[in-house]
Amino acid sequence: MTVKALTDLQGLKDKNVEELAGIGITSVPELAEAINDDAKVKEVIKALSGVGPKTVAAWKAALAEEDVADAAPAEAAAEVVEASEQQYVVKAKPELDDETADALAKRAMISGRRPAFKRQEWFRYSKLGEKWRKPKGIHSKMKRQLKRRPPMVDVGFRGPVAARDLHPSGFEEVLVYNVDGLEGIDPKKQAVRIGGTVGTKKRMAIEDRADELGIRVLNRMV
Repeated sequence: MTVKALTDLQGLKDKNVEELAGIGITSVPELAEAINDDAKVKEVIKALSGVGPKTVAAWKAALAEEDVADAAPAEAAAEVVEASEQQYVVKAKPELDDETADALAKRAMISGRRPAFKRQEWFRYSKLGEKWRKPKGIHSKMKRQLKRRPPMVDVGFRGPVAARDLHPSGFEEVLVYNVDGLEGIDPKKQAVRIGGTVGTKKRMAIEDRADELGIRVLNRMV
């Protein structure tokens, strides 16, 4: 279905159309331009009630696939793409010493050859699932580590101590739930992860404040 009007988009109601008009968006091409701009998409989400990042992402995909009836000229679309490319910022990297950098590289190699640990007889009874459980019982052949038995979790499969609990990028993760949680963060060694229970508006405020402080957000909304 071709998107001809704003209400043709899934989840966009008449009330949302009025809210879009309040921020100067009255047509489908204007909305398409706004949701393709990282700066404007935050303003759109703030203005709309009952609309989150996933809904906006679905609109973006729908507008990209469909031929919009009153779409903007090709030159304007090219300018939007060029502008979005210019706004791309390289993600912050941590300042690591040689020991930590080597430990991260070794951990990646160990993780690549680490076997998938599955619980005893996971293949025989589907109700058991594949999640690891330590085998028990004096007759367990897997517990006795006999030949042709699945591998068991062992301390020898762990990675280097220097890289333990670090994000793959090398940052130390700090969980935050509000803007105040950003205080005291060292942007050279630490990065923040926003809690899963944080709402959209507070999440956007945290991301804006993190950008001001130069702190990397590992689970950005957009």
